[in-house]
Amino acid sequence: MSAVAARFTPVRARATAQIAAIPKLAPTIASSVASLPKIAQHLFSLMLRNVASDGFAFTDPTNSAQFSAPGCVIAAPSFPLNTTGIDQDYVYNWTRDAAIAAMEIAAVNMPAAPGTGALPLIEYVTFAQQCQNATQPGHFARASFTIEGQPRDWTDQDDGPALQSLAIMMAYSQLDAPTQTIAQSIVTRNINYLMGAYQNSTFNLWEEHSGASFFARASQLRFFQAIQTNTLGVAVPLGIGAAITWLQNALQQHWDGTRYVSVMPAPALYDPNIDIVCACIYGAVPCTDTKLLATAAQLRSQWADDGSPSQYPINVADRARGIGPLLGRYPGDTYDGDLGDHVEGDHPWALCTSNFAELYYRLANTISSTNAVPYDQLSAPFFNQIGVTQTTAVNDAVTALNNAGDAMLNAVVFHSDHLELSEQFDGNTGYEKSVKNLTWSYAAFLSAVRAKTGQNVQG
Repeated sequence: MSAVAARFTPVRARATAQIAAIPKLAPTIASSVASLPKIAQHLFSLMLRNVASDGFAFTDPTNSAQFSAPGCVIAAPSFPLNTTGIDQDYVYNWTRDAAIAAMEIAAVNMPAAPGTGALPLIEYVTFAQQCQNATQPGHFARASFTIEGQPRDWTDQDDGPALQSLAIMMAYSQLDAPTQTIAQSIVTRNINYLMGAYQNSTFNLWEEHSGASFFARASQLRFFQAIQTNTLGVAVPLGIGAAITWLQNALQQHWDGTRYVSVMPAPALYDPNIDIVCACIYGAVPCTDTKLLATAAQLRSQWADDGSPSQYPINVADRARGIGPLLGRYPGDTYDGDLGDHVEGDHPWALCTSNFAELYYRLANTISSTNAVPYDQLSAPFFNQIGVTQTTAVNDAVTALNNAGDAMLNAVVFHSDHLELSEQFDGNTGYEKSVKNLTWSYAAFLSAVRAKTGQNVQG
């Protein structure tokens, strides 16, 4: 795998050798927060290592004679033969992950010569069309493709076409004229598909259960709303207003009286699930939705609070350092990417933590602009976790929310391997585990920093 080969150090060996040094490495929140834009610039470069171009190709690890097409975004460069102790192959293009990365590339607004466009985005759109054209009947929403642009034997996920379209719409002004025509075609095919599929069951965000997915519905709703007012020349289909109303009502059906549930019918030991927060970051769920905040409070509590059976030991240590907490996906999670070593509840994720930090930042921004805190009986536990009560002044609430987000991003930075981000952290030691250099980990951090600073990585 020549193009993505890198120095790989066994995670557990590194953790054993370096764990004694943790207290000496702890940054102060003030110093790290001030550096967030610079850190984001570096992480953007690290993310781009997972984006193929005409001059930077990946070798297919299952066939050394096959190479990536330009615009392919691999989820991570991890493959069992080059990553000791890891049994996962992430050298594929996931429609969702690639779209989330493309959103961050678009947000940079790369300079381009007049009459041209941003080449990484042009290649992303071209590769997206290649994948779309290769889909088989009945599997238009295939979630994962080979690096050559062929559909993989994998699940179908109806959030993919929505997120892909949102990324393309975000990038549209940075495309040259021929690629804009391709972009219109991709988005048109996606909206035509989803108009006939949005009421159907689909595999959920974590590719583990099929049913009514909160995340997929939120992503589709955001896409439908964007199409309804688009200026790209994409025709607004008949019935989209009714589809928007249906999805808005359907999302509320996920409320079980105490939290939003991830999938209906609800699987056991699957809630509260971080994909509800992800649905705010990437979908149409507003950050001021107090049902969302009630769910978010339960998420933080289960991994951070003393007495919780799911508390990560590393969060106890990090609390003394003034950073964290790190967050995972859902209670009872056994996936950790390690070969023959699946440990229940032992794995916070970088992207989950960054998405939650972004929720804090978005809410701080909204409160600052509206001068109103969405504090009620449902959201009280969420605000109380960070010291905000019903009598807290608006400016103090904004400060508390920003500080809470900063503490989470500080934990991600602190536990990174020299700023390289894996998929997960060890819940006991805090050291990285699972697949290395996950594209979504970088993209989630970049998105959170943009929400915090209001700037792209170029400043």
